[in-house]
Amino acid sequence: MYDIRLVKLVNGDMVLGKWNQEKGIIADPAILQTIPTQQGGMQMLLLPFGYPFDQEMTGEIELKHVIYQYKTVPEELKTKYLEATTNLTLSAPGGLGNLGGMGGGVADFSKFLKK
Repeated sequence: MYDIRLVKLVNGDMVLGKWNQEKGIIADPAILQTIPTQQGGMQMLLLPFGYPFDQEMTGEIELKHVIYQYKTVPEELKTKYLEATTNLTLSAPGGLGNLGGMGGGVADFSKFLKK
């Protein structure tokens, strides 16, 4: 399995990707953007780092550009990232009861943000 990590780059971008300590890179980076909702909460949008010119999550970022590494990454966020990079739908243990809950890379992660 991949070592998926959430980091903040020196320019302030939040990036999720496959950590490779040996090569000193984050592979297949995705940028994480917050979007306010009409209800006053926040949603997170997962986009390829090179968006709008890159439509797929490819490329590399050297670890020297990382200023902060988050201690934990929410499992739901890891799952959405892996779905986006592999074009597969992943199921949590216990079944497929949650299919169709979130599409298009947008998910409500406001419960993970402190208010």
